[in-house]
Amino acid sequence: MIFLCDRQAKCFSYFSVDSFPLTVCISYLSVQQVKLGSPDYIDCNTEEVIEDFMKRIKCYENSYQPLDEVLDRDLSYIKIMDVGRRYLVNRVLDHIQSRIVYYLMNIHITPRSIYLCRHGESDLNVKGCIGGDSGLSGRGKEFSKCLGKFIQEQNIKDLKVWTSQMKRTIQTAEAVAVPYEQWKALNEIDAGVCEEMMYEEIQVHYPVEFSLRDQDKYRYRYPKGESYEDLVQRLEPVIMELERQENVLVICHQAVMRCLLAYFLDKSAEELPYLKCPLHTVLKLTPVAYGCKVESVWLNVEAVNTHRDRPENVDISRMPEEALFTVPAHQ
Repeated sequence: MIFLCDRQAKCFSYFSVDSFPLTVCISYLSVQQVKLGSPDYIDCNTEEVIEDFMKRIKCYENSYQPLDEVLDRDLSYIKIMDVGRRYLVNRVLDHIQSRIVYYLMNIHITPRSIYLCRHGESDLNVKGCIGGDSGLSGRGKEFSKCLGKFIQEQNIKDLKVWTSQMKRTIQTAEAVAVPYEQWKALNEIDAGVCEEMMYEEIQVHYPVEFSLRDQDKYRYRYPKGESYEDLVQRLEPVIMELERQENVLVICHQAVMRCLLAYFLDKSAEELPYLKCPLHTVLKLTPVAYGCKVESVWLNVEAVNTHRDRPENVDISRMPEEALFTVPAHQ
């Protein structure tokens, strides 16, 4: 059982986690900030929301009982009091429970923004090749300068900048004029034997693999490489750290950005590999109650299109032109 107590708003709520009773006392945002965005109160004005929710609180007060540290000492739970000023963790027994505790102990409630963008256009992007570790093209370098100017104009307090360990993200970050931290976990998905190949080349040399990836892009693993499913696991430490940070700019790669975006927007495994993350565009994510606000800013620097929609025909016996129908244009 997870027991949430908002002392400022005098609000109570709970939900169940199998085999892990939890007690949490948290001062969150006000009722107005949180409940106005609730699916329970669509098309309701502020006064109606507050009046109804206060009635709910009265009902909760009659039903909820606090855990007793002596009588309930055999239960697994965590109490979080006054937004993390004090924690009480009791009988955390396994990996899942420990991860939940870690998440709750790093929960973030202050206003903040996460900025996501890909590196500037690379030389291999221009050629239509996937993966690799090439540097920026001329337009990519122009974008990095525009990104630096954009970030400066935002006047972001205590901004942290994260990159992968690949040249194109590092070169992009260098123009931002903010110290940056390199994360190996942010490296692009490993395309294995297909690294630095064009889609047309993959179709010629590995037509079966090309078809299999179209059939299940999330779970398909490149030979000697990774799948999106692998990438999601690799990014777990990054996501956990993002949850506890304030303002962060993450300069990453297409597949990585899709994974991060899917996490914050609650997208399914089927949707994730086809999320559109164009070059030279910054996404500003602002976590709010019941979701995440997204603002997209194109920095007015042209770039090649690297997004490939899933083709209708994904059968292994398909003709090459059908396999390549959705491949974006390149030089």
